[in-house]
Amino acid sequence: MDGQQIPVSDQEPKALREDTRRRRRKKAIMSSSCTSMDQISVEFVLPTAARGGNNPDTLLLEVAGNWTVEQVKAQVWLKAVTLNLCPDFYQRFSPDHCILLYQKKGNVCEIYDKHQVFQTLDCIRYWRALKKDVGRIQLAPRPQPSDESQQYQRYLNYLIGYDVTDVSNVHDDELEFTRRKLLTPRRIQLADRDAKLYSMDPWVTRKPLPEHLLSKISNGHILVVIHIGTASQTIKVSIDNTPAQVLVSFLAKTANKRSLLGIPDNMCEADFVLRVCGRYVGVIHWICLKNGEEIHLVLEAPPDTDLDLVQKEDWAQVDDCTGVAGTHEQLTIDEKDHERVFTISMWDCNRKFRVKVLGIDIPSLPKIPEFIVFIEASIFHGQQLLAQERTSSKTFNEEVLWNCWLEFNIKIKDLPKGARLNLQVVCGKQSQTPNSKGSSAYQDNIKSRLLYYVNLLLIDHRSLLRQGEFILHMWKMPEKSEESSSSINADKLTSATNPDKASAMAVAILLDKYCYPVVLPKSRDVGRDAATGCEEAEGGERGQREMPNHLKKQFAAIVATDPLHPLSPEDKELLWHFRHECMRDPRAYPKLLGSVRWGKQEDVLATHRLLERSSAWDSSGLDVGLAMQLLDCHYSDAQVRSMAVRKLETLEDDDVLRYLLQLVQAVKFEPYHDSALVRFLLKTALRSKRIGHFLFWFLRSEIAQSMHYQQRYAVLLEAYLRGCGEDMLQDFRKQVEMTEALQKVTREVKAMSADKCDITAQVVFQLRQKLETLQSSGLPESFRVPYDPGLRAGALLIEQCKVMASKKKPLWLQFKRADPTTLSKDPIGIIFKDGDDLRQDMLILQILLIMESIWETESLDLCLLPYGCISTGNKIGMIETVKDATTIANIQQSVVGSTGAFKDEILCQWLRDKCVSEDKFQQAVERFLYSCGGYCVATYVLGIGDRHNDNIMITESGNLFHIDFGHILGNYKSFMGISKEWVPFVLTPDFLYVMGTSGKKSSPHFQKFQDVCVKAYLALRHHTNLLIILFSMMLMTGMPQLTSKEDIEYIREALTVGRSEDEAQRHLLDQIEICREKGWMVQINWFVHLVLGIKQGVEKRST
Repeated sequence: MDGQQIPVSDQEPKALREDTRRRRRKKAIMSSSCTSMDQISVEFVLPTAARGGNNPDTLLLEVAGNWTVEQVKAQVWLKAVTLNLCPDFYQRFSPDHCILLYQKKGNVCEIYDKHQVFQTLDCIRYWRALKKDVGRIQLAPRPQPSDESQQYQRYLNYLIGYDVTDVSNVHDDELEFTRRKLLTPRRIQLADRDAKLYSMDPWVTRKPLPEHLLSKISNGHILVVIHIGTASQTIKVSIDNTPAQVLVSFLAKTANKRSLLGIPDNMCEADFVLRVCGRYVGVIHWICLKNGEEIHLVLEAPPDTDLDLVQKEDWAQVDDCTGVAGTHEQLTIDEKDHERVFTISMWDCNRKFRVKVLGIDIPSLPKIPEFIVFIEASIFHGQQLLAQERTSSKTFNEEVLWNCWLEFNIKIKDLPKGARLNLQVVCGKQSQTPNSKGSSAYQDNIKSRLLYYVNLLLIDHRSLLRQGEFILHMWKMPEKSEESSSSINADKLTSATNPDKASAMAVAILLDKYCYPVVLPKSRDVGRDAATGCEEAEGGERGQREMPNHLKKQFAAIVATDPLHPLSPEDKELLWHFRHECMRDPRAYPKLLGSVRWGKQEDVLATHRLLERSSAWDSSGLDVGLAMQLLDCHYSDAQVRSMAVRKLETLEDDDVLRYLLQLVQAVKFEPYHDSALVRFLLKTALRSKRIGHFLFWFLRSEIAQSMHYQQRYAVLLEAYLRGCGEDMLQDFRKQVEMTEALQKVTREVKAMSADKCDITAQVVFQLRQKLETLQSSGLPESFRVPYDPGLRAGALLIEQCKVMASKKKPLWLQFKRADPTTLSKDPIGIIFKDGDDLRQDMLILQILLIMESIWETESLDLCLLPYGCISTGNKIGMIETVKDATTIANIQQSVVGSTGAFKDEILCQWLRDKCVSEDKFQQAVERFLYSCGGYCVATYVLGIGDRHNDNIMITESGNLFHIDFGHILGNYKSFMGISKEWVPFVLTPDFLYVMGTSGKKSSPHFQKFQDVCVKAYLALRHHTNLLIILFSMMLMTGMPQLTSKEDIEYIREALTVGRSEDEAQRHLLDQIEICREKGWMVQINWFVHLVLGIKQGVEKRST
C-alpha cells in the first residue's frame, strides 16, 4: 500500500507447476496457431498486503498468450476485487494506477506498452530461456516524479530549447514512448564506456598518414616538444608510436632530470596523459603535421573521471521488445475461437483502405478571392506513391464540409510500416472554359495551388493500424520568398502537426473503427511460411539461372548508373526478376530496393527475406555513399535503413564527424522517432565528447528553427544529455548562456542603427559599454568555442571588439585564450551573427571537408580553409575569423581604390610585401596555386555563384579561400535581370599574374595549376555517387528554392557523368580556358561591385 517496490527476483524457486497450465484449447484450433493461444502461468505480486501482515498479496493467474497487457492488468484487478483483497484500494483505483515490473539479470524492467500482446513480451522469452514454469510480475503504484527530477528536467529543457514533456501537440504517446525506449541503448553505452578514454576524448584515427605528409618526415621520425610547467623537452619519436610509447620514451630520456622537471620518482607513464598545447584534445595521431607546425604537447595528470558522472535515472528500463508486434500466426483470427480473439492481424484485412474526409476549418481565411478548394489524399511510402484520391471541389470558406468517404486502390493488408496518409488542401481558380462533364472534368480546368498539408502515419509506432477520428492541424505551404521554403522538401515529410492550433488550418477525418486493435505482424512463422518460402526458392532458382548476355549487359549498365538516374518500369521489372542476382552485389541494392512495390505485402515480405538471408552486404567493404543513399528520403523501410546504419557503425569517429551534419538531416527521413539511425547517433555521441558537442549544436539549431521536427530532435537530444555527464552539461550551459547574452547585445546594437550600413564611432562605443556590463555581471569566465570545442575562450578583449559594416550588424569579437598551456599570443576571433540562417553555409563547408578527405586519399593537399561556422539557434550563430586574412577587395582598394579591380599586379605585390624573403614568397605562390586550384574545382562542382572580390579572401601566407555560400548548384544571382556569372569559376588575370602568366601565355606555375585542377577534378569524379547523394540530401533539407530535378541535375553535368576520363579532363581544361578568356568580364563585375558598394550578404572578415 505504501507504494514501495518489492524485489521481483528471477532466481526464486520454481513453484506452482500446474499441469493445468498446459491444457489444450478447443478442437477447432489448428496446430499451426497453437502458440497464439498458450496459457502462461504468472504470479503477480500486488501493491497491497493482508491486514496486519507485511508480506504483499500475490495472485496466480493463467494468462492467455494473446491477451494485451491492458487486459492482463484488468484481469488481475478483477480477480483482486473478486477475492475481496483490500477493497479500499482496488475499488477506489483503476488498473492504470499501477505499472507492471519484472526483474531481468538484476535490472528492474517495466512492461510499458499496454497494447502489446502478452506472449511477445521480452520477459516471456526470458522465462522460457531459464525454463521457468511460472513467471513473476510486480504491480507497483505508478511513481510520481520527485522535485529533484522535475528540476533536472527543467534544466535539460533549457539546454534543449524545448519542453520534451509537453504533449499538447501530439495525437498519440510516441514522444513519451521513445523517451522511455531510448533509456536502454543509453544504459548499455554507459555500461560499456571507458571512463578514462571518454574524459580524455582523444582524437583517434587508424588511418595511415597520406603520402604528402609522409614526404615531410625523415626516416619515419618526428621531433616532439613536451612541456611540463615552464620547462620543456624535445624528443625524437616514430610516427607509429602510441602515446603510451611516447611517454615511456620521454620518461626514459628525462630519468636524470625528474626532480628539475617536478616529476616524482614513483610515477610512471600510466600516471600521465599527453595533450596538444592550447587545445582540449588528447593525442593519438599527429594532427599538427598538415600545417608543417612543430608539435607541442603538454604532460598532465589524467582528467578526473568523476566529473563525467551521470545523474541516476528515475525510470525503470523498457526492453527492446516493447512495441514489437507478434507474428501473423499469433495474431490471425483464422480458425480460432472468436470469443478468445483480442487482436486482429492486418494481413487478414482484405478490404480496401478508406478515409472519410469530414471537412476543414480555419479561423481566418487567406485573402484569395473567388477560389474553390478540394482535398487531395495520397498514401506514400518514402517517395513512392501507393494510392491517391481527391474530394470534389467546393467554394473556399472558413469552414468547408465534405462528409465523404475516399476509397483507395490499396488493401489494408498491403499497407507497409511507415506508410503515411498525406492530406493537402489545394485551392484553384476556375478557368473561364465552361465544362459540364462532371466534377472530375471540372477540376481539370482549375489552376491549382497547394496551400496546406499534413501527414498521418497509418500504422503507429506500436505497429497498430490507426482507427477513429482525427483532427489534424495543418502546415501552411510557404511562399517562395519566405526563408522557410528552403527546407520544404523535408518539411513535407513530417508526421508532426502544426503546434499553432489557434491560427492553423484544421482538417477532420475519420478512419474505420474496429472492435479490437488491428496489428501489423512483424513476420510470418517459419512453418506457415513454408509454401511462400518454396515459391521464393523456386523463383530463386529461376533468378539464379544463367542470365542471357544481352540482359547481363543491361543489368550491369543499370547498376552502374548514378543515384539520380531514373529507373524505367522495364528496368525495375528486370531488377525484381533477378533480385537474387542483385543481392550478390551491394551496389545494386539501392536500385533493387527502389524497384520494390512497397504497397504489395508479398513483395515486402520477399524483400525482407532476401535481406535477412544475404551476407553480401555485411561482408562487403564500407562504401559511405552507398550506405548514405539508403538513408535518404526514398527508403522508409526500417529493415533497409537498419542495414545502412549497420554499415556506418564501422566508421571511425573522425569520419562520423565528417558526415554528422548529413546524418542529423537524414533523421528527418525516418518515419518514427525511434530508429536505428537515432540510436547510432546517440551511441557515437555518448562515447566521444567531440561528436557529442557537435551533435548538441546541430540538434539544438534544428529544434530552434524547424518546428516540423522539433519533437523528434528534442527526444534525441534529451537522451544524449541524460548520458553525457555533468562536465559536458556545464560546458553546454556556459555556451548557451554566452550565446543568449551576445544575441541580446546584437539586437540592441541593431536597433540603434537599423537602416544604416555604415557604423559610427558612437555605435562601437555603445557596443563596448554593453560588453563591459555583460562581462562584469555574470558572463561565464570561459566557454568552449561552439564551432571548435578544442578551444576554450576566456574574457572578452573589449577594446578590440566592433560592429561590422553590414546589413545584419554582426559583432566582431575577440576573446583571450583560456587554456594556460597555449603557445599562441593571438586572441580567438569570433563573428557573432543574428538574422542569418547559417545552416546552408554549414552544409557547404561540410561538403568542402568531405572533398578535402577525398583528395587526401589521392595524396592531394589543396590547402582548403573550411573555417569554423555553426548555427546556434534561430538565425543566430558564430563564424571563425581566419588569422592574417583579408578580402581581395580590400587589397585592390587599398592601393588605387575602385580601379584596383583592373590592376593585375596588385595581388602579387601584396603577397610579396607580406613575405620576409624570396623563399617565403615562393612558398606563398605554391600555396596560392594549390588553394586556388582546390577552390576552382570545388566551386565549379558545387556551382557556387555570386563570387566577387568581397567574398574571396587570402591569407598572408598565400592561402586563397572563399566565404559566404548563398547561391549554389548554378542557382546564380542576377543584377538588373542579367546573370552576374559569366565564367564557370573565378580565375581572374590578377590570380594568373601570381602564377607568372597573363593572357594566353603559359608558365611552369600555371601548368602545375592545371595539373592540380585535373587531378582534383578526376578524384571527385571517382566519388560521384557519394557527392550526388550528399547533394540530394542537402537539397531536401536546407537549400533555398532548389527543388526541381534540374537543380540536382547540375551536379551530374558538372562531374561529366557518363563520359570517359579523357573527355572529363578535356572538359575541365576547356573551363579553365573560358575563365582566362573572360577574366576581364569578371574584373568589370568586381569594379562595379567596388564602385556601387553592393553590400548585400557581404561581411568583410578583415580588420
